[in-house]
Amino acid sequence: MIVASLLLILLAVVLLVIGLAGGSSLLLIISIAASLLAAVALVAGARQVAAARATAEPVRPRGGPDTTGAYGPPVDTGVPVQHVPPTVDDGGAGWRQPPEPPAADPSTPVEPFDDEPATQDVPVADAARLARLDNEVRVVDGRPRYHLPGCPHLVGREHEPLPVAEAVELGFTPCVHCTPATALLAEDGRITSGGAGA
Repeated sequence: MIVASLLLILLAVVLLVIGLAGGSSLLLIISIAASLLAAVALVAGARQVAAARATAEPVRPRGGPDTTGAYGPPVDTGVPVQHVPPTVDDGGAGWRQPPEPPAADPSTPVEPFDDEPATQDVPVADAARLARLDNEVRVVDGRPRYHLPGCPHLVGREHEPLPVAEAVELGFTPCVHCTPATALLAEDGRITSGGAGA
């Protein structure tokens, strides 16, 4: 189709020159018609080429390596890819798991951790403000509380820094010993009249 459109363009140019030189309106009209046919043939040819490419070549992201075979499974490119496991609800051990005490036997009721501090009482208005802060708190994997960095409950335990908004979103609650809700809201200047430590 593309070759046909090029031939039609050449024909249109020749007819245009002859029509202008001889003053023939008929040749000028035929030249215009040939130009229009060339345009239609060019568009049709371009669409055919695009359709042929789409069925013959696999689609790959721009700038990335080709990781698929022509018509088969992915091809190993030899480039290592970092696997980042999900941090929530993956069912396995790892950081940022929703806090739940372990159960030895599924038929026995789940008991809270014996050494876990109680939850600091936080008014609803303060809890909503706390959930918008990005201050850093500490969490211990699998434990339900979040703490300030100097909390005695963290001594001897592996802990991870986490923004307080994310800790609240994941279901962690503030420790009654280090009262992180009171400290963070006071630091932010947003404690309500009821107070976060009440």
